Amino acid sequence: MQSNLTKYRIFITVLTLLMLNACSVKKYVPEDEFLFRGGKVSLQDSVKINDKSSLEKKLQSLLYPEPNTNILGFYPGLYYYYKTQKEKPGFIARFLNKKIGEEPVYFSDVNIENIEDLMENRLQNSGFFHSTISSSIKKDNNSKTAKTNYTVVIGKPYRLNSYTVEVDSIENLDSLPVYEELRNTLSETILKNESRYDLGAFKAERDRIDQYLKERGYYNFSPSFIIFQVDTNLNNNNHYNLYLKLKKGVPQKSKVPYVLDKVKVNPNVSKDTADIQQDTTTLDGVIFTQNKIFFKPNRLRPFVLLKPGQLYDPIKSKYTSQRISSIGTYKFVNIKYKEIAAGEDSMSIRHLNGSISLSPMTKRLMRAELQGVSKSNNFTGPNFSLTYLNRNIFKGGENFSATGNFGYEKQIGNKTSGSSSLQLGMNLSLIFPRLIFPGNFDKYFKYAIPKTKVSIGIDYYRRSKLYSLSSYSASFEYIWNANRFVTHQLNPININFVQLGNRSPLFNSILNENPFLKRSFEQQFIAGLAYSFTFSELSEVQKKGRIYLKFNFEIAGNTISLFGKHHNSDTIKSFLGLPYSQYVKGDVDFSYHYDIDNSGHILIGRIFSGIGIPYGNSQTLPYVKQYFSGGSHSVRAFQIRGLGPGTYNPIDNNNMHFDRSGDVRLEFNLEYRFPIISVLKGALFFDAGNIWNLNESVIGGKFTSDFINQFGVGTGFGLRIDVQGFVIRFDLAAPLKNPPTEWSFDYKNPVLNFAIGYPF
Repeated sequence: MQSNLTKYRIFITVLTLLMLNACSVKKYVPEDEFLFRGGKVSLQDSVKINDKSSLEKKLQSLLYPEPNTNILGFYPGLYYYYKTQKEKPGFIARFLNKKIGEEPVYFSDVNIENIEDLMENRLQNSGFFHSTISSSIKKDNNSKTAKTNYTVVIGKPYRLNSYTVEVDSIENLDSLPVYEELRNTLSETILKNESRYDLGAFKAERDRIDQYLKERGYYNFSPSFIIFQVDTNLNNNNHYNLYLKLKKGVPQKSKVPYVLDKVKVNPNVSKDTADIQQDTTTLDGVIFTQNKIFFKPNRLRPFVLLKPGQLYDPIKSKYTSQRISSIGTYKFVNIKYKEIAAGEDSMSIRHLNGSISLSPMTKRLMRAELQGVSKSNNFTGPNFSLTYLNRNIFKGGENFSATGNFGYEKQIGNKTSGSSSLQLGMNLSLIFPRLIFPGNFDKYFKYAIPKTKVSIGIDYYRRSKLYSLSSYSASFEYIWNANRFVTHQLNPININFVQLGNRSPLFNSILNENPFLKRSFEQQFIAGLAYSFTFSELSEVQKKGRIYLKFNFEIAGNTISLFGKHHNSDTIKSFLGLPYSQYVKGDVDFSYHYDIDNSGHILIGRIFSGIGIPYGNSQTLPYVKQYFSGGSHSVRAFQIRGLGPGTYNPIDNNNMHFDRSGDVRLEFNLEYRFPIISVLKGALFFDAGNIWNLNESVIGGKFTSDFINQFGVGTGFGLRIDVQGFVIRFDLAAPLKNPPTEWSFDYKNPVLNFAIGYPF
């Protein structure tokens, strides 16, 4: 403690000396110069515009140059720049100048007249043509600094009176179709009556019209062909008329729509197939060419939205590329168009041929993963998994995977029981890139065709001296991307059977002491429906604030309860001789990612809330469906299953606490992420949360109105190695509050979390 205090004092002393030195830059400023301290724009609005603050910020951004950085009146960067201008600057001065040094910004570098011209230009672009700009200079001879102040009095803006399409008098009748389309597009204009003159809005309108025409076949049209003319002479009271025109000399081919004559698809483009004779199959007008059947044409055809006789449409091209990419078989999708020589009808319509070239990924893949695990409860051992992947197993884009897992852990140490655990598992899944359902519904999905996933799995877990657990699962689910933000996942069939065996006397005594835990471990058949909704903007890197939201819902036992039967005097119903679970469960995971700047400084807030309610045939949730808290994706100052329920805190921390699970989970996380160097990132975080039971158990933990005071709270810092989205994460955290104790920073018992990927 004394050592830490000494280091702290040294740090404060060094910082103070740096600041005191930085205060003395005045003596380095040339006699005829003043340090520039920036400027301020004051906007005087007499016409009551709606976006005064944004206009003020826009004008403020025009002020230049940027003044030197100062901290409470001190200029550390400027000071060390001046120090290095000496004949023999010291090593420390050179080092600090390299890290934080700044060249001086003098008032003589400011061009007030040019800045006023820029402001006037921006005001005119926003419709304020009769504004006045005045400036003043404030100099301080004592500190050798100067500031500029600009006062802007905005005039009454010009507003839109009418918006029409004007046809050039020299245009011939062959150009009339494009003008008809231009008139039609005005019904969707973003330029409304009484909207303020705005050059930015005109540019957006021009791009909108270009997109409108492209979607109607105008393949060779360009937004640069559009011009706007403004007339303010015909109206009083600051209104203007707007005329949309085409530039003179626009090529005829840009004024007519294009029709697709042919659409060719090559499902297997590679260096090996470039010179091989291709077989041809035509399906619904689309020509498929491949040297042998790599991808069945009838399976690929629903993903292609292009067909002969269609007008050119870039949206259909975009969605076709997106749909084919979503199959998971191809790494490149290349769609090209080639103009056909103009024919007799070239004055009213022209023609294109379309070609789609598809480059497949490696069809088969073997992947092995080996991990070494060391836990705080002294369990150590290897985990090994082997995965086989086939991305096109039945030549229809079907994705098959088989994964085997092996894990062994043994508790080592002088004060441990020496117990071990063995984990074995095999999971098979088959994803069909289409909707497996009676009838053909693929044509109703434009953005993406839903996928159908069938999976089965078996897992075996044995904990020596305690128990063994066998789990069998099967599911049938639909996965659908509604757009680039929204994903739906529906499991109409979701079956899980959990069987507990080889129970030791010790484990039986644990269960007998806790009836709540005993019921959750009972052999159960789980069959129900699950639904998941995900909204994610995390890939929208250009947005300053991004939202992630995931909602999960499960309901089990309702359908099979219709066939459930009582056996003898049992109060529990069974199906096929097995007791089944009935419960409803739902949770929401919400996070907001805010980019503080463009250099990787991000602030993230996250809330997780979930609840599971047993009913009917169940008094508790199945153990595998209960919530737990703590760990690398939760409250990181506590180990997995290291919190709750409620204020429950067992004395023996060497055992795996099966009773630390519950029906309710609430968590809150706040994390600040920042770059350090290259691929190394850092983070500071604050976590809070816990779990509770809906009903009282022998260990307590019932959810009450006092739940806020029962949160486990922790804080810490992390290091992350982020290589193009692949993240290896180390988070070191310590508790601030461990229920039921009061607030106390337990820095002597930190928890190190290792994980792959960001926590949220």
